[in-house]
Formats: sequence, structure tokens, C-alpha cells
Amino acid sequence: MAIVGFIGLGNMGSALAANLVGAGHDVLTYDVSGPARNPDGATFVADAAEVARSTDVAVLSLPNGAISEQVSATLADTTERRVSRVLDTSTVGVSAARAIETRLGDVGVGYVDAPVSGGVAGARARTLMVMYAGTDDDCAAVEPVLAGLSDRRRRVGHRAGMAQAMKLANNFLSATALAAASEAVAFGLSVGLDLATMLDVLSTSSGQSAAITDKFTNHVLTGTYSSGFANTLMAKDLGLYLDAVRAQGTPSDFGTRTEATWTEFAGAEPGVDFTRIYPHLTGDEPS
Repeated sequence: MAIVGFIGLGNMGSALAANLVGAGHDVLTYDVSGPARNPDGATFVADAAEVARSTDVAVLSLPNGAISEQVSATLADTTERRVSRVLDTSTVGVSAARAIETRLGDVGVGYVDAPVSGGVAGARARTLMVMYAGTDDDCAAVEPVLAGLSDRRRRVGHRAGMAQAMKLANNFLSATALAAASEAVAFGLSVGLDLATMLDVLSTSSGQSAAITDKFTNHVLTGTYSSGFANTLMAKDLGLYLDAVRAQGTPSDFGTRTEATWTEFAGAEPGVDFTRIYPHLTGDEPS
């Protein structure tokens, strides 16, 4: 197997790096915050340049496009570079993915745009969806690494940015459904309906969505609010979605309203789990 580098050991990154170790890959990791989240079996190295010099494929799991661009530039500029492909699981937006593809391509490094959906729990269970896009050669070259990340993966396009578009469309729908579900549940509770009963009926009716079957059932009803995805990240993703929508000239009415709701929530309670939008919108915990 290829030697794999992994840069970015946040909640998601550390779980994905552990999956690669579990799949039998030799994994070298780096995170600017240090080795605290380095998974067992992986080797932590001094910097991103060492990843470029010592691995065949570098996987990125980073907070935003600016950081992905910076790290990709470091990989591209490293002398005695060994890495030949970069697999980016970060949500960076369409324009950033295309810029990174160009920057790496200028030095002969392939780029596969591969954002993920399903949360940290999904990563640990290997049910995370990896949606990826790139050239035939690049996708074939990183297929063993993709298989190491998750049991669920789907190629959605032939060039960088297409997987980002798929991820942003997904997160827009997820964010809209969760906000709408919060309002619907608040209405039901106000007339005396029981929350568990509402969730049971909605999960088998035409109003069914992951907001009901997962977010409300597992995080709101239980009061744990522990999906592992921050409201600030959702607000960031919705901003990227709107940027891309406006660049394409497609409708943005619902996107604008949804983005405003999540931006206000992230500003009022920055960094909390995104499932806490229910008490934020309603001013009350469910009962």
C-alpha cells in the first residue's frame, strides 16, 4: 500500500486517520496543534513538508479553504517532494478547490476533491459518505486510500469543485431541514403533543428527514447535543454555498434565508453543536 500522509487531526481528521491505520496503511500525520489527537499506530511528524517528502498520498482534513490552500502550497513548494496526489476531505468551496487543483497541477501533483458527510460518529462507524471528484488517473491512484477512509464513497465528477458543489448542496438541505424541524416541533409541543410521539410519526411520514431520524432523535430528544459538528462550521458551509450559487446564477431565496438563520445562531453562540439550533430558535429545551 501507499504511504499516506494525513494533515489535520481535528474531530473528523483524527477519526479518518485512525480508519486508514485500521485499513493497514502506513500513516504519517501532522497537525499544527501537536500530536494530542494522533491515532494509535500512526507516526506524527514535524511539519507538512515532512509529509510531502515522505508519503505518496497526502490527505487533508482542514477547517476552511484558505488553510487548505496554504497547506497545499507548502506541499507543492517542498523540495525533494515525494507526494504525487493530494486527497482533500475538507469543505473548502468550489473556487478554492479549483485554485488548489491548479496550484498542485503546476508542479505535477494530482488533486482529488473529496469532502465527507455523516459526522464523526459516521467516520468511526465507516458509514461516512465520501463524495469525490477528479481525473480518472487521480481517482484510480487514490482509490485504496478512499477505501481506507470509509465503506461508503461515490465519485460525483471529473474535476475538482464538483464534489464541493455536491457537499454544499447537501449541507444546505441539512441545515434547512434542521431549522424547519425545530419550528415544526416547537409548534407541536405548543399544542400539547409529546416530542417522542412526534418524532415517531414524522420519521415514518412524508415529513421524514435526517433532521428527524438522527438529529432530533439522537441529540435533541436526549439533550446531548453531541453530533460533533459546530454551528460555526455549518454557517461557513452555507456561506460557501451561497457564494457558489450566486456565481452560477441559480435561485438563492431559501439559501439566503437559511444562511441568515445560521449566521445569527453562530454569532450568538459560537462553536456550539449545530443541533442546539432547536433551543436557540425556540428559547426552550424540549420536554
